[in-house]
Amino acid sequence: MMPRPSSAHALAAGLATLLLAAPLAAEPGDLLIHAGRLIDGVSADVRDTVTVRVRGDAIVEVVDGHLSPVEGEHMIDLSGHTLLPGLMDMHTHLTSESGPAAYVDTFRLNPADYAYRAMGNAGRTLNAGFTTVRDLGDSHNVSISLRNAINAGLVEGPRIHTAAKSIATTGGHADPTNGWADHIRYRPGPMQGVVNGPYAAREAVRQRYKDGADLIKVTATGGVLSVAASGDNAQFMADELEEIVATARDYGFQVAAHAHGRDGMLRAVLAGVDSIEHGTYMDETVIAAMREQGTWYVPTILAGRWVSEKAEIDGFFPEIVRIKARTIGPLIQATFTRAFEGGVNIVFGTDSGVSPHGENAREFELMVEGGMPPMTAIQSATSVAARFLGVDDRLGRVEGGLLADLVAVPGNPLDDISLMGQVEFVMKDGRIIRQP
Repeated sequence: MMPRPSSAHALAAGLATLLLAAPLAAEPGDLLIHAGRLIDGVSADVRDTVTVRVRGDAIVEVVDGHLSPVEGEHMIDLSGHTLLPGLMDMHTHLTSESGPAAYVDTFRLNPADYAYRAMGNAGRTLNAGFTTVRDLGDSHNVSISLRNAINAGLVEGPRIHTAAKSIATTGGHADPTNGWADHIRYRPGPMQGVVNGPYAAREAVRQRYKDGADLIKVTATGGVLSVAASGDNAQFMADELEEIVATARDYGFQVAAHAHGRDGMLRAVLAGVDSIEHGTYMDETVIAAMREQGTWYVPTILAGRWVSEKAEIDGFFPEIVRIKARTIGPLIQATFTRAFEGGVNIVFGTDSGVSPHGENAREFELMVEGGMPPMTAIQSATSVAARFLGVDDRLGRVEGGLLADLVAVPGNPLDDISLMGQVEFVMKDGRIIRQP
């Protein structure tokens, strides 16, 4: 039988409980955010009327009710808004944006031109509430320099985890010379992200490490926007994909695989890639393999919807691209539904850069149309994305001790998911980027 605690012990325990429940002592410069509702990124429940205390770059506490600021504290009134963690998009291309001129930009733009465009795209992305992104394929390694500039505080933008130049095969999706005339075409190699055979595949991964990339992107099948006939054929042999994954593991790289076609997708999954991007012709065999391997799915429904709409405009795409956009684009939302119902791990990603930057939140609407509950869709861009990216120790939730990445939308997005596209407050690392 346990002895009864003394009255002194009981008093001490009671005081400790009160101290834990009480708000933390204020410090000069603390920022109190009064939120009407809180979606914390993890819980299925919405908390009403909360205060989030921010100190420096971190959240220090989240308490019920609206605390009154004391001398030296500042307060932001978001009592008509829903506060959420900073959003994360796991598939962007900040250095580019699709359009009729994109196919000649290769011949008329310099690296500095791409860099300035990327700065504007990064700013639009951040102002839309996306404080962290993966960039899955760029030009001239611009996304590496942009990442470094943002981290140094020289320009505004989201945190970037970049693959730099995607890895392709000769003539494959992401071969930079597709569609070029013979007299100007050169033979790209591993430095330019084009490989043939396992040894060149290893070299390409190591080159990305040398360049300063954060992860690897491989184009396992044909793609829609490349100037090539097939949008879905397998474009890597199994041994090439296996060497890419094995080499990537040596350098601590995650591997993302662009894939539309079933055969190339299955090869990539069995080779051990971390994520399948797009996944248009995913079937039950692929879904079962993804469940078994723990492979993630990044749907990019928005990109499919966007290219299918633009394919109806004469001259918007080259005809070889237009045919693929009409065929593949409309299918991705149905694939998403099959994958979700089939129990595949899904994380938010848009392929923005195909569609305009800053419109990333349209993906939420398409995910909900495809059968995902609104809260699950929001979590896919917050705590789930943070776990997928390996940064859940500091991002993805509204919780004391984590970085102060916060966004707010008017009203309740669980009642109207389109409100996720009406972000009025953005904070990154405790710095206010925009507010109502």
